[in-house]
Amino acid sequence: MKKINWGYLGSLCISVLLAFAIGAVILAVAGFSPLQAYGAMIDGAFSNARHVGDWLEYAMVLCLTGLACVLGSRVGIFNVGGEGQLLLGAVAACQVGVWLTGLSAWIVIPAAALAAMAVGGLYALIPGWLKVKVKVNEVITTIMLNTIAASFCQYLAKGPWKNPNKNMVAATAQLDTRYWFTNLIPNSNLSTAIIAAAVITFLTWYIMQKTSVGYEMKLTGQNPRFAFFSGIKTDRLVILCMVISGAMCGLVGMFRVYGVEHLYRSSISNQYYFEGLTVAMIAQYNPVTVIFLSFFFAILKIGAQGMELSAGVPNQIYLIIQTVIIFFMAAESGIFASLRAGAMRRRARADIRRKGDESHA
Repeated sequence: MKKINWGYLGSLCISVLLAFAIGAVILAVAGFSPLQAYGAMIDGAFSNARHVGDWLEYAMVLCLTGLACVLGSRVGIFNVGGEGQLLLGAVAACQVGVWLTGLSAWIVIPAAALAAMAVGGLYALIPGWLKVKVKVNEVITTIMLNTIAASFCQYLAKGPWKNPNKNMVAATAQLDTRYWFTNLIPNSNLSTAIIAAAVITFLTWYIMQKTSVGYEMKLTGQNPRFAFFSGIKTDRLVILCMVISGAMCGLVGMFRVYGVEHLYRSSISNQYYFEGLTVAMIAQYNPVTVIFLSFFFAILKIGAQGMELSAGVPNQIYLIIQTVIIFFMAAESGIFASLRAGAMRRRARADIRRKGDESHA
């Protein structure tokens, strides 16, 4: 079993505390009471069942998008195109539901899920193939493909798939109510999609941590040349992981449509993949840490929205805290290396002085 990295966990806890301390200073300078503001944040996340349902749904989105990023990074490829894959999966899943209106939900929902995964996976195949075959930087291609996907989905929602009842709004036709996921907490965004998300999360963790495929993924990411000469089909594995990563993002889009929005519009995702990417980076691409940090940041964001309503504190404080955590975690290795180097210099000087005293004696 993999040992717990206590040094990293300690650094993360210190980073969180420092972020809240800096946030408190900013709140105080702005004329707000930090204790009152943070109390309102906690109240905003846990004061009623609806808020709990909202942050659970948001945690689900962060967790799945974060794990999609982890899948790519495990084999040494950086999928920045998850936002476009999510949007394409959402619009495809929604239109499948519109086209198949009248059929049983047992047919429509699986068909929509397959369509979302297929579209997201195929869209991720493009940068994956370019990376493996012609060594094109996947960060550049995925960022460009994000813009293309967003514009294409906007075109569909404004043009051929436009909802006739929405005059100036870019939105597709609404799904029949029989296809909506069951709401688990009244008036919240939480639906039965979280059950499927929990299964996907477990399978992703199990494959990466407990199987030979997961070991091959790790070896490919750490040393692709050694993995290749060990007999691992590294190119195929990289492309496969990229496709699965895109499929997961597409499925998140489908969950948003069938669980929350019930139609496609551009607000279906408010840069959710980049939020998940941030979580994955802070978690150092560890799947278990991604899960826990997803809950933390979801509570923080929904709590900040409640804080703005009840205490009048702008919810941008959430972004400040998140950014400070990222800053400290990014600097973690350098800070600890500097501290270790300083400790070694002090020990060396102490040894020299001790040996000098012994020689004089």
